[in-house]
Amino acid sequence: MILSYKEAVELFGNAYKLDKAVYEGSIYKIEDGIYSLQKYVSEIGIIMKKYPKAVLTGEYAFYAHGLTNLIPEKYDLATPSKSAKLMDNRIKQIYVNEDIFNLGIEEKEENGVKIRIYDKERMLIELLRAKNSMPYDLYKEIINHYREIIYGLELWRIQEYASVFPKSKMISKALDEEVL
Repeated sequence: MILSYKEAVELFGNAYKLDKAVYEGSIYKIEDGIYSLQKYVSEIGIIMKKYPKAVLTGEYAFYAHGLTNLIPEKYDLATPSKSAKLMDNRIKQIYVNEDIFNLGIEEKEENGVKIRIYDKERMLIELLRAKNSMPYDLYKEIINHYREIIYGLELWRIQEYASVFPKSKMISKALDEEVL
């Protein structure tokens, strides 16, 4: 279990008892503000605990949804456009307009950790929007996986998302030409 500093202090009673527990090895300090009852924890768990309002997107979301085998070097985290800059070299921060930030957020469990991630339908829209800014072979791999699973997705949701995003006609056209 991964805990914030506040949660760890509440668990042990006060900051002094928490420091003592760290020294004795009953809890582990993973990094500033992050503690765990296990010695080894997943990096994604640390990041989700550290940035609980952020949402996984981009290449990492495609990987987490099983749409690519390529493990990204950084975690793509979406935050509202007026958010402060995240100072973490493991993260690529993506600012998203507030009016579309909450579309398609789901919570799922990955390696025993709850993560906030955009659903597959939202990620299809993101893929079509990012077509020209990502490596062609990665785009083709992901689009081919979408073609295989398209009838398992909620098409109404994809159309709803596409209508809300900027350049919705371009997204709809790309959806019809490349996936359906």
